[in-house]
Amino acid sequence: MNILYKIYSFCIALPLFVVATIITALVIMAAALLGDKDKTDYFMSKLWSKFTCRVFLLGIKVEGRERLEKKQSYVFLANHQGYFDIFLTYGYMGHNFKWMMKEYLRKIPFVGIACQMSGQIFVDDSRSGIQKAVDQSRETLQGGMSMVIFPEGTRTYDGRMGEFKRGAFMLSNEIGLPIVPMTINGSFKVFSRKAKSVSHGTLSLYIHEPIPAEDYQKKPTKRFMQEVHDIIESKLDLIS
Repeated sequence: MNILYKIYSFCIALPLFVVATIITALVIMAAALLGDKDKTDYFMSKLWSKFTCRVFLLGIKVEGRERLEKKQSYVFLANHQGYFDIFLTYGYMGHNFKWMMKEYLRKIPFVGIACQMSGQIFVDDSRSGIQKAVDQSRETLQGGMSMVIFPEGTRTYDGRMGEFKRGAFMLSNEIGLPIVPMTINGSFKVFSRKAKSVSHGTLSLYIHEPIPAEDYQKKPTKRFMQEVHDIIESKLDLIS
């Protein structure tokens, strides 16, 4: 069964994914040129992500969407298990958002340009880079538009959560929006950073209770970082 799935994923799913990615990027770029960088971006990215999960025959499980208000802007913080975290979040979280992305992702063919034109927020590790991201976020995160950040800064090597970086919490504190912890499971087994191909499995997303800004802004950053880490980890499946 595993061999048949590998053949299917390489010969059918992967080519379809590449074509869908190029089409999605081109539509988003065209829409941005016409002045629409939010609605089309989210609709096409959501469609692309659901298509990707379905074409790779992956199971999906989501809990906690009822905790979110459609017109409220949030900062979503999630663990980073693997490549399919993006598709799971875009396709099934059910809330419009922008990514906070590492600067080097601009270089991805088609995707990098589409992300730039659609208003995704790029950041590097410098203090000036973080401040620039904060300024851009203030303009972007309004009227229900939210942001998703992976505070570990990189995909896990072993399925377990790494330490959080301060940048995401400094930005959240500056903007003053509710923080929503999210736990991703299954993505590491489906396609980890060390894997050379996709494996069949189920992706799950658990959306925790939003944390109001007034509940965390007065806390020491290091303490609050650990609290959010513990919340996300509480729903993390143990990796054997």
